[in-house]
Amino acid sequence: MSAGPRFGVVAGESSGDLLAGHLLAALRARWPGLSAGGIGGAQMAAQGFDAWWPMEKLAVRGYLEVLPRLPELLRIRRQLGDRLMAERPDLFIGVDAPDFNFDLEARLRSAGIKTLHFVSPSFWAWRPEKLVKLKAAADHVLCLFPFEPELLAAHGIAATYVGHPLASVIAMQSDRAAARRALGLSPGGTVVALLPGSRTAEIEHLASRFFQAAALIQQAQPATQFIVPAVPHLLGRVEALARASGLGAALHVLPGQSHAALAACDVTLIASGTATLEAALFKRPMVIAYAMPRLSHALMRRKRQLPWVGLPNVLCAPREWLQRPAGLSAQQAADRPDAPFVVPELIQDAATPQALAAAVLDWLAAPEKMAALQARFAALHDELRRDTARLATDAIQTLLAR
Repeated sequence: MSAGPRFGVVAGESSGDLLAGHLLAALRARWPGLSAGGIGGAQMAAQGFDAWWPMEKLAVRGYLEVLPRLPELLRIRRQLGDRLMAERPDLFIGVDAPDFNFDLEARLRSAGIKTLHFVSPSFWAWRPEKLVKLKAAADHVLCLFPFEPELLAAHGIAATYVGHPLASVIAMQSDRAAARRALGLSPGGTVVALLPGSRTAEIEHLASRFFQAAALIQQAQPATQFIVPAVPHLLGRVEALARASGLGAALHVLPGQSHAALAACDVTLIASGTATLEAALFKRPMVIAYAMPRLSHALMRRKRQLPWVGLPNVLCAPREWLQRPAGLSAQQAADRPDAPFVVPELIQDAATPQALAAAVLDWLAAPEKMAALQARFAALHDELRRDTARLATDAIQTLLAR
């Protein structure tokens, strides 16, 4: 039998796998004999995690996109819940993936199994109704951002700010020259990192636009090099699109290595998501883009409460912008014309290759603006850098001792 506590864990995508991997490493340092199983990826497996289903089964976003997969997802959640109910771990940890995890957590919690949710849902940005589900699902929430526990406490939800583990993993100052040498890039000249996402739908909707934008950047600055880190299960698809781009030897597709790409680049063209926070922690100017099927975008846009989708803009905004002003609807709050942006966002129809290329070239033409942004990102990095391992495991130990 295991000499330590038993954990059930579910992470549903690459960013969750990364967070869960760091958390499992911290838990194992405190409880070397722990066991953990559920759904996860390579980062979790490196910590001895037993994946009962591969994480890629859950890697889907949007409304229409999930419909063909819904029967399979519901079956997996039911079977996973049955197994956890039978094995009764000491704690279940849902890592992000709220649409999958909240109902699972609520089921386990109602059966007397303690539940922790790692990463507060972005209720302050969109879908505030998630708070109702979160309150029923989780005994405790670990928050990545400093303003979240206070907002959750107002709704009767116990939470702890633990900082963002990436802020401790990523150095305050990265060595651009060393990263370029490691990737086989020439030390001089301009390097643009293209990060079109880690999901199949993101690659389908963004990769071609990014490559077309890269071709326009190359026309303006012929010596520019481009690097594209691709997650393993999408590497073949990204390589095929890269070959068709016409960029030739100027475009380098990397198997993973997103952190190396961000360290090496001058600017990144990047899909909205956790990767934008990683880019901010590397102090890299960026152009954020996103696109999805029109109906999915229309449905999601109706639920937005903030003018931004990118984490760097949200985290650098004045705190008062994170609460909707009295008398404004969610749509009005999201459409406020005076919203401050620290990096440009081009969403849906605005994310044309021409607009994406122009926004990247604007950064490259403004070194003073780039330096000011890097200073702002350094302050953000310092704010997010906490002893996440200790704070998270302390909160879990307190929860287990109840």
